[in-house]
Amino acid sequence: MNNNSKVLALKYRPQTFDDLIGQEVLAETITNSIKADKIPNAYLFTGIRGIGKTTTARIVAKGLNCLNGIENLCKIDLCENCKSIAESSHIDVLEMDAASKTGVDDVRDLIEFSRYGPTSAKYKIFIIDEVHMLSKQAFNALLKTLEEPPEYLKFIFATTEIKKIPITVVSRCQRFDLSRIKSSELFEFIKKIKDKENGRVSDEALKLIVKISEGSVRDSLSLLDRGLLSLNKNTELDLDAAQKIFGYFDKSQLINLFELILKGEEQKVINIYRKIYDQGVEPKVFINDFLEILYYFKNINSLSLESTNFSLNDEEFTKIKDISNQVDSEVLILFWQFTISSLEELDIVSNQHLSIEMFLIRLMHLSSIKQKKNLDKKDSNDILDNKTSIDEDKQTIEDSSRIIDQIKNIAQEEKYKPEVKPEIKAVDRSLINSFDDLLNICTQKKEIKLKYELEKNVNLVKFERNRIEISFNDNLDKDFVKDLSSKLYEWTSERWIITFSKSKGEMTVKEKQKNRRDELINEVKSLDIYKKVMEKFPDAELIDVKVNEKKEDKND
Repeated sequence: MNNNSKVLALKYRPQTFDDLIGQEVLAETITNSIKADKIPNAYLFTGIRGIGKTTTARIVAKGLNCLNGIENLCKIDLCENCKSIAESSHIDVLEMDAASKTGVDDVRDLIEFSRYGPTSAKYKIFIIDEVHMLSKQAFNALLKTLEEPPEYLKFIFATTEIKKIPITVVSRCQRFDLSRIKSSELFEFIKKIKDKENGRVSDEALKLIVKISEGSVRDSLSLLDRGLLSLNKNTELDLDAAQKIFGYFDKSQLINLFELILKGEEQKVINIYRKIYDQGVEPKVFINDFLEILYYFKNINSLSLESTNFSLNDEEFTKIKDISNQVDSEVLILFWQFTISSLEELDIVSNQHLSIEMFLIRLMHLSSIKQKKNLDKKDSNDILDNKTSIDEDKQTIEDSSRIIDQIKNIAQEEKYKPEVKPEIKAVDRSLINSFDDLLNICTQKKEIKLKYELEKNVNLVKFERNRIEISFNDNLDKDFVKDLSSKLYEWTSERWIITFSKSKGEMTVKEKQKNRRDELINEVKSLDIYKKVMEKFPDAELIDVKVNEKKEDKND
């Protein structure tokens, strides 16, 4: 293949350790180990896509088998071994894709092939890409050979998901974690490639490419290739053109949008978003970029322009800093949480575009509520979840969050208007003056499920007229509050407030009954008659005790 017809990612693929960028420690360590003839049985390279795992594996194979040795590794005039390895055609360097050959039979064939020494090179090398795709049985079959291979045999593994590889395999390898390429280093690299290709690309467009690639060299070269091919030779790829080609937009629009949200300029906010949408920006991309801007607004005082990885220019950095000093941190945190929840909503709505518009409108209302009422953190969490706390003095943020997750109707006196069945006569309100009265009414009305929840899963904290304060365990039914409120209104024709407390409260009725039963059993076991029975019947077991109700009432 003509070298000029190759894509940039292949055309400028590193051929020696000196060509690698961002992996200096790795290159130095491997080079020194080869020079010292302390070569591990297996190398394991891990990291994100496109940072040089497979490329490094081939360079290591060249370093081990180059006819000129590691110190004079071929760069331009390649020796026979280096040329064959670069073309993936060397008979002693086998490259295997574990994604397509995952079975134990494939590994057995590989092990069988490893019994024969190298034909023309010093080492026989197996390069296995995406090694985490191998099956459990395949890994097990490889273990023994991996631990004690012949001196001429070396393994090189590459993976993007190190956690999927059994620890027994990892422990037999010399592991190298390839790091993401720094933005400044990647920028200089693709700028050199651009110059070699005689491409006309502005620095701002290159910085956008670096940002989108997220530290991946292959991604950055693929984007650069795409950008150069999208325009005529005499046309420069500037930032505006790059944003259209790659589906990104000017971050200054988001900064202006955020400022207008804080001011409550609804019409202007919607117009700016619609312009962004018309540029071809997907709603999920918009939300993720909005989250990024939120992060900068919250943390701008602890960041430098360089640490934003080319996401912001000088003017944008300064503007964010000025605005952030005028915004309450709690508002930014609320916005972040609200944006995350809106991101999840996009998966369940059919028209994501409309959902984003409503999201922006809700942000404006959220900001205005915060400014008007100066809510504390607990209230902020309630607004975020569109719930209103009915006991602000006793509930903490943690209690409120837990309750909202389990019970979606805390403010039932405002949101729920239970229907009184006309055929059922209301109970005299004087009959429900205690928790025990409530249990008795449940028995009379045959509300078995409600009584079960009250006895089993509710801890009474305080009982007052028209107000019950409780805590509960994780088994409480999610509709308990709604059901109890409905029945109390039905029975008394009055509204009752059910509040939740962080206090543990009393034991549940069932726990009290169990404790009472255990006490009675222990009392009976201390009686002489019980001891005499056990002497006669040593295998007997006391299971339960029944008390004479009349006698117990008299004692009480």
